[in-house]
Amino acid sequence: MKKQVYIYRSFERFWHWTQSFLIFFLAATGFEIHGSFQFFGYQNAVKYHNIAAYSFIILIAFAIFWHFSTGEWRQYLPTLSNIRAQINFYLIGIFKNSPHPTKKTVLSKLNPLQRLVYLGLKILVIPVMVISGLLYMFYRYPQKGTIQALNVESLELIALAHTLGAFFLIAFIIAHLYLITTGETITSNIKAMITGYEDLESHDEQKEIEPTEVKIEKEI
Repeated sequence: MKKQVYIYRSFERFWHWTQSFLIFFLAATGFEIHGSFQFFGYQNAVKYHNIAAYSFIILIAFAIFWHFSTGEWRQYLPTLSNIRAQINFYLIGIFKNSPHPTKKTVLSKLNPLQRLVYLGLKILVIPVMVISGLLYMFYRYPQKGTIQALNVESLELIALAHTLGAFFLIAFIIAHLYLITTGETITSNIKAMITGYEDLESHDEQKEIEPTEVKIEKEI
């Protein structure tokens, strides 16, 4: 039996959609800077890319605080349990209407494969993007009337790392866009990330950890 459960909190949804927009915008302006196409113009693309980059870093800082203050960081702890079944489901089972090998709950929103991928993004890909981006932006900067340079012998490796990270993010987004259509209906996962509510198997734990903000909303 399924029931409608409040699974994605307001900040979580805000963070998700804002991060998505910023990644798309950073990718678009970044590839324009590389000369892949022309839309904003080179100077504007650089300016907008830098603004979006700072916004992304600020968002990351708030997201880190939120994850640790709410305990949501535990959602990304990797597990090998059912990971083979999850891979088989995505490769074969999903096309045969096989049941999902793992059940989503408020305490476990991500399946084993998602945990590994998201953890890799958070501790590897995104940090590489941020650090390489900052090094690329500040390898030369004005200081006391002169131009100082960071101790970087060549920007080539930094640029390659930044570009490689961008391709990883794009590959993730493409896979993510496909997988969000594999819910109960094509739009059910998108709807859940908009409203916060999703139809899940009824469990006692769902009742126990209903967020306080939902109770407040209901009272209002």
